[in-house]
Amino acid sequence: MHPGNAKESAPFGLAIHGGAGVIVRAEMTPEAETAYRGALQAALDAGFDILNQGGTATDAVVAAIKRLEDDPLFNAGKGAVLTHEGICELDASIMDGRERRAGAVAGVRYTRNPIELARAVMDQSPHVMLVGEGAERFADSLGFERVPNDYFQTERRRLQLERARQRDEAAARQAQRADPRQSSADEFSIPDLAFDAERKWGTVGAVALDRSGNLAAGTSTGGMTNKRFGRVGDSPIIGAGNYADNRTCAVSATGHGEYFIRANVAHTIALRMALAGEPVHTAAQAAIADVAALGGTGGVIALSKDGAVAMPFNTPGMYRGLRFSDGRSRVDIFGPSP
Repeated sequence: MHPGNAKESAPFGLAIHGGAGVIVRAEMTPEAETAYRGALQAALDAGFDILNQGGTATDAVVAAIKRLEDDPLFNAGKGAVLTHEGICELDASIMDGRERRAGAVAGVRYTRNPIELARAVMDQSPHVMLVGEGAERFADSLGFERVPNDYFQTERRRLQLERARQRDEAAARQAQRADPRQSSADEFSIPDLAFDAERKWGTVGAVALDRSGNLAAGTSTGGMTNKRFGRVGDSPIIGAGNYADNRTCAVSATGHGEYFIRANVAHTIALRMALAGEPVHTAAQAAIADVAALGGTGGVIALSKDGAVAMPFNTPGMYRGLRFSDGRSRVDIFGPSP
């Protein structure tokens, strides 16, 4: 049977994440928890409604991620974190599991919903990834609306950037005192400073399985607070932060992107399922364990071709949820990882 054909009775649905990181109940107000749960549920409902009406997994992924990109609670689209220069640079990717077609954009500044532009790269160009101003020109050629960069910016993120700059400056002064030969402006001399918990969580993603048995995955992010030099993480990298293959699974990742790239996390999960015959839960847990062994943190949502869902993470919490035609439905925030 072709992997795109499935029995009508197979379950359909989707899973989403809104980022993994230092997310603990004691540090979240009841009002904030209610807001996050409501936002996750709204994204699930948007994607599930499309699937329930016979729409494709790709359509559902885009619909769910757009809701999260439009919500300033998350580090994607409106509400994205700020670079060292005080602007938002956005990354996104999408993959269709039927023929493993994919599209991605990185470093875009003026496209309201980067996940839509990533899909346009997949559907309307011969390429997989476009970056920066080139991606924006491609968007212009298709009639995408440009928004000013300050559309994405929020006061919450400006305060995060200011705190990050202050920590950088303090660490640079301390490093210079320890070694006077070192320039206080030498940012690369500050080991791992850019990877504190506040800077790296908030990426959003979705994985979906439609009535025809097709899988799709999407991921979108504003990256890392105070990032420099055009840094790009795993979210737009096919095989690292995103992957879909009807023969195995669909995966979207969140966390310390450099480690997810090095471990090729999303594709590794699919390969473990294909070559070792592992169930999705085993494969996903093993991939996150590998990230942890390298020193990284984060999590994934992974959806198998038969509708099984895995959501492992090695952080205190991960915004996550699922909704399926067989009645499975929930939204979670805090740990431990299942």
